[in-house]
Amino acid sequence: MISSTKVVIIGGSAGSLDVLLQLLPKLHRIHSFAIVIVVHRKSAEDTNLEDLIALKTTIPVKDVEDKIMLSPGFIYIAPSDYHLLFEKNNLLALDTSEKINHSRPSIDVSFESAADAFGSDLVGILLSGANADGTEGLIAIKKAHGITVVQQPQTAEMAFMPENAVRYANPDYVLDVAGILEFMVSIDK
Repeated sequence: MISSTKVVIIGGSAGSLDVLLQLLPKLHRIHSFAIVIVVHRKSAEDTNLEDLIALKTTIPVKDVEDKIMLSPGFIYIAPSDYHLLFEKNNLLALDTSEKINHSRPSIDVSFESAADAFGSDLVGILLSGANADGTEGLIAIKKAHGITVVQQPQTAEMAFMPENAVRYANPDYVLDVAGILEFMVSIDK
């Protein structure tokens, strides 16, 4: 049973944009939590993801800057070339330390930081991707008593990331895209 959720953090890589574009337009609003999206990106100058998601959803998308306050009812997207960190006082922080799993932002770094800050008030969702990033982060979320969700590998464009997470992170739920949407609607209190 899910008691309260303050943050839903979604991580993905190759193939995850398609899933996000299926999910987010069908979520018309969220009341009780913020959505934070951490997707592997190639360019430091890339703002296309923020623009595209803002066009496809009615949920407001906030630009992430260092020390911005995390508020329910908004979508936050990790900017390219920064690790996104969470502080216990609901602030987001940006970090330029070395790449993890060849990525900055790293899903593991953000998931682990969110687990430390939000514990049982956190839901972590891992989508399609071609490397192992996200598995260690899901393990951290479970250890902090948060809820973990992995996209059903058979439905992922790139199945390696969700397969690895299913194998090693023992997620609470393994769901297709419709199931992830239903789950997200069900936790909005």
